[in-house]
Amino acid sequence: MSNLVIVESPAKANTIKSYLGSNYKVVASKGHVRDLPKSTLGVDIENGFAAKYINIRGKGELITELKKEAKNADKVFLATDPDREGEAISWHLANALKLPGEKTYRVTFNEITKNAIKAAIKAPRDIDMDLVNSQQTRRILDRIVGYKTSPILWKNIKSGLSAGRVQSVTTRIIVEREEEIRAFVPSEYWTIEALLNNTKGKSFKVSFYGDQKGKIELHNKADADKVLAAVNGAPFIVTSVKKAVRSRNPAPPFITSSLQQEASRKLGFQSQRIMRVAQELYEGIHIGSENGGVQGLITYMRTDSLRISKEAGEAAAAYIKTKYGNEYAPEVRREYKSKANAQDAHEAIRPSNLKYEPDKIKSWLTPDQYKLYKLIWDRFLASQMASALLDTVSADIESGGYLFRTGGYTVKFPGYMVVYEASEEENSEENGEHKKINKLPEIEKDERLTAKSVTPEQHFTEPPPRYTEASLIKFLEEKGIGRPSTYTPIITTILARGYISREGKSLRPTQLGEVTTQLMEESFPNIVDYEFTAQLEDELDGIESGAHSMNEVLDTFYRDFAKSLEAAENNPNLKKADLPQEETDIICDKCGRRMIIKNGRYGKFAACPNYPECKNTRPLGKDGKPTEPGAEKKYEKTDMVCEKCGAEMVLRTGRFGSFYACINYPTCKNTKQIHKDIGVPCPLCGGKIVVKRSKNKNVFYSCENYPTCGFSSWDLPLNETCPQCGQMLFRKKGKSQLICHNESCGYKKDTEPEGKNGEGDE
Repeated sequence: MSNLVIVESPAKANTIKSYLGSNYKVVASKGHVRDLPKSTLGVDIENGFAAKYINIRGKGELITELKKEAKNADKVFLATDPDREGEAISWHLANALKLPGEKTYRVTFNEITKNAIKAAIKAPRDIDMDLVNSQQTRRILDRIVGYKTSPILWKNIKSGLSAGRVQSVTTRIIVEREEEIRAFVPSEYWTIEALLNNTKGKSFKVSFYGDQKGKIELHNKADADKVLAAVNGAPFIVTSVKKAVRSRNPAPPFITSSLQQEASRKLGFQSQRIMRVAQELYEGIHIGSENGGVQGLITYMRTDSLRISKEAGEAAAAYIKTKYGNEYAPEVRREYKSKANAQDAHEAIRPSNLKYEPDKIKSWLTPDQYKLYKLIWDRFLASQMASALLDTVSADIESGGYLFRTGGYTVKFPGYMVVYEASEEENSEENGEHKKINKLPEIEKDERLTAKSVTPEQHFTEPPPRYTEASLIKFLEEKGIGRPSTYTPIITTILARGYISREGKSLRPTQLGEVTTQLMEESFPNIVDYEFTAQLEDELDGIESGAHSMNEVLDTFYRDFAKSLEAAENNPNLKKADLPQEETDIICDKCGRRMIIKNGRYGKFAACPNYPECKNTRPLGKDGKPTEPGAEKKYEKTDMVCEKCGAEMVLRTGRFGSFYACINYPTCKNTKQIHKDIGVPCPLCGGKIVVKRSKNKNVFYSCENYPTCGFSSWDLPLNETCPQCGQMLFRKKGKSQLICHNESCGYKKDTEPEGKNGEGDE
């Protein structure tokens, strides 16, 4: 029997291939194959919001190949991601490939392990149309908002702008924080700290609190001087000492939002980087033949559920007892309650198998993969461990009628803290009454203390900080705006559209973002309303659960939206916004105009205001300031000439190594790859075999004389010959195995790994 398994990504396909037998062929759809057309609305509002889906441009050849594979298969398993988006991709595949229902099976798995894959294949189901309709509704809502409101922006701000349903709300959040910062008026306050000695001469610090009636705020120097005058020369008497043993519980395992926040705080990763690396860990990485080859290392990373399977919990308990001792495992397995609006379709994010300890497989992982995997590993393991026990102490000291306080904790039993401690921000939210301190010297009630110094200090309140990606995601989650799979695309989109910009880790609105938000608030108040957006998310959840219908939600939304749209189109008071242009000191060397700063796909750059007559641009420095003419980054010159514009080509370095680029970049974007010689002659023509990258950035090997010579291979060619037939040997891509490409020979030999992915140094 022939079985076809269709997944989304080639990386996942490679992993799953190694788990299924020869009766299964695994191929990748490379994401969506159908979508709404870009050039038109693609939604028939008058006829029940019928969506007109078309095959995505560039996917025609792939769809044809998938149709052929599906036609030759007895069963087709649609194994896309286990969420709404994945369900919709399976539905689109079934329609695009015209799959007959009797041989189409939907399978899902929360982790890419051998057992999980085989269990999923044994328990297929039909495509869940409630999940599909929930995703369709989100897509149609976003399309209607984007296509209907964008012309208003073009008319009143500038052409080319695009509005988004959730993106507009998120931009408003960042704009409102900036308005808070501008409106903030700092206020003065004072603190007083005393350094005291006990009767044995041991020193410790205490802070001013108030008096017996309660806390007192010191608003100015006069308030502070009043306290200083009262305690000057007065004894410091210990009025109370309270000691206790408190337990501190571990933080729950990660969900998408908490992973993004904590990885941002601890690792300094941006959300897009976090989710890219998490996807790699989920889909599978080659960790050596001794570890089973390609393995999916974590469970599905788009989840808002804190649930942990019984098997995973029991495995964690056994691991903890073996590695740390029985006292580090709680008597009853920990279970965490998910939030009320959590979909609970998957488990929390955890390691797929605890035998793959981060440090044992570190050599097979990139630095980013190792850091994120270790963070997920430590957090999960800690979440299943015993509580930490803290010796806490708090003391009140009276002087001159005023109270001073000190307090803190020392660790009595570390419990989960031997593995993981949450960042300060998260720890303060979970547990935070006490701060860790050095152990206080022994003091007793009524003991007289000696003051070594009493120090006042002036402070001023500070405005609320700008949002970082971590704090923005936390706010979105608290307000119910968006869902785990949408946080990263939301932030990426409004950055790309130039509505916000980065300043270090902070997110700041641009002038464009502020003007656009103002127009949206005036014309489409519901679209940028927090509660309205959160309510729509709840209704999308309701479609998924079967409580609401797709057309019911769309119809209710559109009735009010159409009224706002008509009012905005006919509003005589809606004037064209005056979007100020930020000028620079650079004079355009082509037409003499003073250049302005613009936002592009890759950030800010200096451009001639006489565009499109003059298309001259200049890069900006790393500090965001325009560079002087001739001060742009120096690149190594070459003797090559750009065939597109005639300028010289220079040597640059990018994510995938060095390459040749036109010196007029980004005005001219012509580039050429540099192909590395691997030192192996071509078996067909004797030329050099070089390393190349496909359109998807995957490494392959080709003759330098291509296309005259047709030699190419995904596997690494070697300077070795097959012991059976004498032809060239190859190292199998992604495996520690030598193979012969001669089909009549079939020679194979397992060998020691050579580099992380079995591809030498590549």
